[in-house]
Amino acid sequence: MDTKILLPEDRIPKEWYNIIPDMPGPLAPVIHPGTMQPVAPDDLLPLFPMGLIEQEVSTQRWIEIPEEVREIYRLWRPSPLFRAHRLEKALGTPAKIYYKYEGGSPAGSHKPNSAIPQAYYNKVAGTKRIATETGAGQWGSSISLACQMFGLECTVYMVKVSFKQKPYRKSMMQLWGSDVIASPSERTNAGRAILAEDPESNGSLGIAISEAVEDAATREDTRYALGSVLNHVCLHQTVIGLETKEQMALAGDYPDVVIGCHGGGSNFAGIAFPFISDKAAGRDVRVLALEPASCPTLSRGTYAFDYGDTAKMAPVSKMYTLGHDFMPPGIHAGGLRYHGASPLVSQLVHAGVVEAKAVHQLACFEAAVLFSRSEGIIPAPESSHAIRGAVDEALLAKEEGKEKTILFNLSGHGHVDMAAYDDYFADLLTDYDYPEAAIEESLAQLPKVE
Repeated sequence: MDTKILLPEDRIPKEWYNIIPDMPGPLAPVIHPGTMQPVAPDDLLPLFPMGLIEQEVSTQRWIEIPEEVREIYRLWRPSPLFRAHRLEKALGTPAKIYYKYEGGSPAGSHKPNSAIPQAYYNKVAGTKRIATETGAGQWGSSISLACQMFGLECTVYMVKVSFKQKPYRKSMMQLWGSDVIASPSERTNAGRAILAEDPESNGSLGIAISEAVEDAATREDTRYALGSVLNHVCLHQTVIGLETKEQMALAGDYPDVVIGCHGGGSNFAGIAFPFISDKAAGRDVRVLALEPASCPTLSRGTYAFDYGDTAKMAPVSKMYTLGHDFMPPGIHAGGLRYHGASPLVSQLVHAGVVEAKAVHQLACFEAAVLFSRSEGIIPAPESSHAIRGAVDEALLAKEEGKEKTILFNLSGHGHVDMAAYDDYFADLLTDYDYPEAAIEESLAQLPKVE
């Protein structure tokens, strides 16, 4: 059995898969934060180019990938699918474990799969500058790379705790020409308001989104880019799962369970949505989202309408949420510290199509160390949640004496996250369960949508 299952460059998908036609029921409307009425496509023009708005609302199952985007994808796509022989042996499990490895992109994660098309559609529309946010820095790195490739200026509002924890992510963004600002900042009204209330604020993705949206909405030459959550981002990421289905067929196998870590939903959607289309057609496959216990959006949040950001500037969507005022602790998996979730993933969880599970930080690092010592790749802290889920499934198969095929998305490498591993080996990391009272307090501030 091969260790690497590879596809040639001519097998890069020519179309993205849009899950909306296969969703369990109609989508809830997206609400304008000012009027509290459903948004029309024109309402989004101050933030996004029309090419992306059309993808956001499209009901076509397949959407063509522009050749200019596929040409850049060739730098790292198709990405390899690995059979984790050494991890299986270390666990002594009868399960077969596969992982799709997205860490071979220039930015080291899956994020360029959407950054490249977002920059492309902005360039076509005449945009000169992109404003965006980043949590752990993987999205910021990726959109910086994409803007450099298409000749766009880029400003990145980076969550302050990650700005301090991950200096080399900031360096990557600067290397690719971006202006990187610790959020909350003095540059925007939203940032100044947060700092006036809490000068020592660690920041959050919700706050950074507020700053980036304000920046984009107040400049004619600027549009906003988001690295997760939105329909068009999930759409772009489906190249992951589409390739994986071909690779699993080459291996003569098919997963019993598909696993991804979950923050906003981009890498999870990328691996999961093409398999959910099989599930919608009657195929028996479990789909599992792993999230941090310190930011348990899908497993302890409420399925309700909420703002996508802290300052109430972003559209209001129906999603699992911990409340837009939610302030997560400064865990090392900074890319998973978001109060909400993709409306598409949220609806699938609510309908019982997708399972959600919260896991603790120390257990995730334990799994990441086991994986690195057996498979050799150092995973990003975010990706370690998916590894934890795969390990738990493999150990359950061992306990039950059952064969099982497990597939997970290794969404990025941890080469610039070594400070997190230093803290783990120095016993400086702790587990944290977000208090129920704090969640209830935040949820009390949800908007009223008729």
